[in-house]
Amino acid sequence: MPQNEHIEQHRKRHGYRLDYHDRKRKKEAREPHERSKKAKTLRGIRAKLFNKKRHSEKVQMKKTLKMHEQKNTKQQSDDTVPEGAIPAYLLDREGQSRAKILSNMIKQKRKEKAGKWNVPIPKVSRVGENEVFKVISSGKRRKKSWKRMVTKACYVGETFTRKPPKYERFIRPMGLRFNKAHVTHPELKATFHLPIIGVKKNPSSPMYTSLGVITKGTIIEVEVSELGLVTQGGKVIWGKYAQVTNHPENDGCINAVLLV
Repeated sequence: MPQNEHIEQHRKRHGYRLDYHDRKRKKEAREPHERSKKAKTLRGIRAKLFNKKRHSEKVQMKKTLKMHEQKNTKQQSDDTVPEGAIPAYLLDREGQSRAKILSNMIKQKRKEKAGKWNVPIPKVSRVGENEVFKVISSGKRRKKSWKRMVTKACYVGETFTRKPPKYERFIRPMGLRFNKAHVTHPELKATFHLPIIGVKKNPSSPMYTSLGVITKGTIIEVEVSELGLVTQGGKVIWGKYAQVTNHPENDGCINAVLLV
């Protein structure tokens, strides 16, 4: 177990405090009042930033609600045809019943298009550049300091070729490059050792995403062809997204949960 999960470990062994859930409920009930109070007192650029953040949260909440709305659809019913003549305006309704449906495929496509998923770890603390990069001195007298060495786990593609060392700005050591991950399927309750296809999104920074840096909370794409997952149309699913749940640089491996 990573060093920073001692609270979870303690809860597993000894349980929660007796008043934990009560205090949590009260804190959540106070939150809207505190947010409203803060919004009234803010002025200038801080108010603009706060309102921008709240607006994006509300938009996301509305999108999530709209995505899970139930739609009406007409389905053929197996009931017997009623006896007697039927008016012309009722002929198109003959043998049909209304039902509620929710298209999983459409929801999945919308999520992928928006770049939003219901992830196991929704919030992660941002990893700073001084933690990810180490300054490397270069030049004849070691006075230049424009090079950076990545100190976190990273993924580079199979076709990746390094630049000449003289011109390489970001150095990714071979010992920190990973090409496989331990991916757990939440429904099957089984873990598989799957190859990584790429890094979809690192929540800390877009630059980490382009460099392939993998930290806790990163969305990676893994190859799931050997699992035998198929679409509704019968096609084999090649790649699927998963979220990293551990600190790879501390554990020496990548643990992730498949997003289904």
